[in-house]
Amino acid sequence: QGRFEIPKWADVVKTSKAKELPPNDPDWLYVRTASMVRKVYIRKGMGVGAFKKVYGSQQRRGTCTKHFSKSSGKIARYCLQQLEEMGLVEQNEEGGRVITKEGQRELDTVAVQAAAEAEEADE
Repeated sequence: QGRFEIPKWADVVKTSKAKELPPNDPDWLYVRTASMVRKVYIRKGMGVGAFKKVYGSQQRRGTCTKHFSKSSGKIARYCLQQLEEMGLVEQNEEGGRVITKEGQRELDTVAVQAAAEAEEADE
């Protein structure tokens, strides 16, 4: 089991060509990776291209009309590679990534803990 490593370029990179500035949140890469592993858990076989489309946004073009623009593939690829090193996801023969047994167990544990904390907060 490896640890998630933040690359040097994480604080200066934009998440899409449609964005003008990098993210304000210093933990944005952790949030993106957690979102990606959740999406792989729910929908099996998602690859880099699917994540580029999911995290894409409208590109503002001045007086021209807006158009959809995909997000950065480097970020999606890096997050998936880190999740593979951690043993949470693995490559699928049919393309994309699938959750491993260990990854499913880990996410189920985190979900139970989050539900318990939410229940305590409600009381």
